[in-house]
This record gives sequence, C-alpha cells and structure tokens, in this order.
Amino acid sequence: MAKTIAVVNQKGGVGKTTTTVDLAAALHQLGRRVLVCDFDPQGNATSGFGVDKSASPSIYDVIIDNADPAKAVVSTPWGDLLPANKALSGATVELIGMERREFRLRDALSLLAGNYDEIFIDCPPSLELLTLDALCAADSLLVPVQCEYYALEGLSDLLYTVRLVKKSLNPSLTLEGVVLTMYDGRTNLSLQVAEEVKRHFPGKVYASVIPRNVRLSEAPSHGKPICAYDPASRGAEAYAALAEEFLRARR
Repeated sequence: MAKTIAVVNQKGGVGKTTTTVDLAAALHQLGRRVLVCDFDPQGNATSGFGVDKSASPSIYDVIIDNADPAKAVVSTPWGDLLPANKALSGATVELIGMERREFRLRDALSLLAGNYDEIFIDCPPSLELLTLDALCAADSLLVPVQCEYYALEGLSDLLYTVRLVKKSLNPSLTLEGVVLTMYDGRTNLSLQVAEEVKRHFPGKVYASVIPRNVRLSEAPSHGKPICAYDPASRGAEAYAALAEEFLRARR
C-alpha cells in the first residue's frame, strides 16, 4: 500500500514542483513504484513529465466528475502521473457545494494506492481548498524550503493549517521532512537559513540539499526530469542522494 506524501509550501518559487518531479523520478530509477498527482492548476508537474496538459481525463475530472482515476493515469519513463490543467483552477468553487469535499482526492487516490509504493501530490502554492484536500489525502508532508531571506516567512501559517487538519480531519498526518532547495554553500545566507530551518525542525531536515543549478531550471522546458535531461549534473546527483536518504528514513 502506497504512502501518500503532499509536497507543500504556500510560497511560490521554492522548488516544490521540481522536488516533486525529480524526487519521484529518482525513486523510480531505484525501482520504486511511484505516482505523481499534479494538484496544481498550473500543471507544471504535468509538463515536467513531458505530458500534454490537454490530457483527458485529468485529476479535475476525477475529483469533480467522478472519472475513474485509473483511466486518468499516464505512464511515463519516469513514473506514473495524474495530470492537471487549468480546468483545476475552477475546482475550488465547484468543490464548495459537494459532500465530503475535503476527501475527494483521498477517496480517488485510495483506489490507486495498492499499485504504488509512493504517491506524491504536487500542491498549489497557496493555502486553499485544493491544498486542504491534499492534506486530507496525505499520510505525510514534504516541505521544500528555499535558502533565501524569506524562507521561514509563511511556514508558521502552513504549520497552523496542518495543526487544524490534524485536529479535525486527518489526525495521522505527519511531517515527512524538510528539503533545503536553491542552496549555495558559498554564501553566508544559505548557511544561516539552513541552520535556522534545522533549529525549527530538529531531526526533520534532510542532509541532502538541492543546489542552485541551471540544469534543474532547464529540464522542465524539455519535458524531462533532471535524471533524464542531464544525469551528470549537480542537480541530478542531489536528487539521487535525496531519494536514497528518503528511502533510508522510511526503513
């Protein structure tokens, strides 16, 4: 039975989708059965896997129109994907009047969980109803944190939301870990942010850090994860190391 991990941070530009795509692909290379659920209306994880955003059915059809989630899954050389597109941006309004609105995603993913070892949910960069659905569907959270000045700003809001979800909707939700992204060991700022994050999340910050790497930025425009686009790059090596550390922590 799969473990479902929501990759979440309401700040944009922190490497959330990059981490979702490249960690999942690295785990797939290690022989894990991986599914990525693109739950962001921008559909960046979908294009990052080289899948056309017009793919139908999508995760929107699954949670709104009760489409069969198995028929929405797209297989790629780097793992399976539940694609998203801009139609998902209207789902927040449509979900409001639905019964069990907070559990639509959980119910859908539960039908697929037996086929995978890990399911990753790429969440929107905001604390909205879609993110709430993802938190209710997840067993744990993976939080990418950019090594910049405002890194910790907003994390208190996320943790407050997580506490509310644990209290009333998903009491078993845990913190899987924190991933430091866009790390530059040559700067005092990156070092200071890393130390501050470790102080806030003792024992939960991965030793494998993701460096600033232009190849990581280029890979999505080619529709490939970094392990396929440039396997010798520092970015690919970092996500390979993160995948191994992720699995060690699971044992």
